Amino acid sequence: MRVLQLIDSLQPGGAERMAVNYANAFSKRIPGSYLCCTRKEGLLKAEISPEVGYLFLDKKNTLDLKALLKLRKFVIKNEIHLFQAHSSSWFLALMVKLSIPKLKIVWHDHYGRNLNKRRKKILRIASRFFEGIITVNAALKEWAEKNLNSKEVRFFRNFLPDAQNRVPVQLSSLKGQQDSFKILCLANLRPQKDHLNLLKAFETIEKVYSQASLHLVGKDKEDNYSIELKTFVRRTHLEEKVFFYGETQNVKELLLQADLGVLSSASEGLPLALLEYGRAGLPVVCTTVGECPEVLGKEGLLVPPADPKVLSEAILHYIDHTGKRKEAAENLQKKILEEYSERTIFPEVENFFRILLQE
Repeated sequence: MRVLQLIDSLQPGGAERMAVNYANAFSKRIPGSYLCCTRKEGLLKAEISPEVGYLFLDKKNTLDLKALLKLRKFVIKNEIHLFQAHSSSWFLALMVKLSIPKLKIVWHDHYGRNLNKRRKKILRIASRFFEGIITVNAALKEWAEKNLNSKEVRFFRNFLPDAQNRVPVQLSSLKGQQDSFKILCLANLRPQKDHLNLLKAFETIEKVYSQASLHLVGKDKEDNYSIELKTFVRRTHLEEKVFFYGETQNVKELLLQADLGVLSSASEGLPLALLEYGRAGLPVVCTTVGECPEVLGKEGLLVPPADPKVLSEAILHYIDHTGKRKEAAENLQKKILEEYSERTIFPEVENFFRILLQE
């Protein structure tokens, strides 16, 4: 079995991290594991195992013939059997398959927005050519079964690698007063993550507990959404308590310095940030969106989205109750290591792929 992960970018994000996780996991188990980044490289490139065959297309537009031919040549040369196409990369996978009919496609759906507004017409037609679909939560599986045409739809949890490639990074500390209660949000700055909800909650928290600080770690496009968040911070005079970090490779080190992990999202798929929080031993507060309730269960505090008052109350509860906070963190860490690890999830996926390739 020879499998290629297809992903548009290697900038830190959930789908991008999972593409790397799958490529690295396959490289330990099969003779040919590959990853193709179609449009833009990024920090995650350094986390790809040396055993993974890598290709960068530098694709300029949707119908980039040069990139298509380059990928087709790579597939033929390396005798690749199956594409695991993450998110929107399914289109390029389909273009290659039309010229190599025996090539199989498994589409990996990481969609984390409002499913009621999702466009499906073109995807429904394309799905006739998918041998299988993987979804990251149960709602996406139900949506695919109802709206698409692939006969094999499976829900597999996202997972964390059993062993991480050590990427040399410049160690740094979380900003602000080191003795503050450090709340960390690991999420790229985009509307679905609803950082404004968190900032409004933190405004309340800071008035009650002045020793709190908020640390926002994730890609900053410096767009209108980013400007809105930073304007709010200035207007509420929280510049010395709220810190923006952008994308960084030393996420693990920053998590180990935090006291609490939070996600205030309006919508999600299955956020890897929750798994990272759990593995780092952090207590967690997050919104009841996507697969978050299933991941967290009773081992954290769940709040409704777009409700900064309830979010602030939940965070303050953990600040005030050290024992409950530590117990929840320990239980969540155990759950993540047992139920969301590579050794637990990946064998099911590998078996699914082998079944598809036998057909």
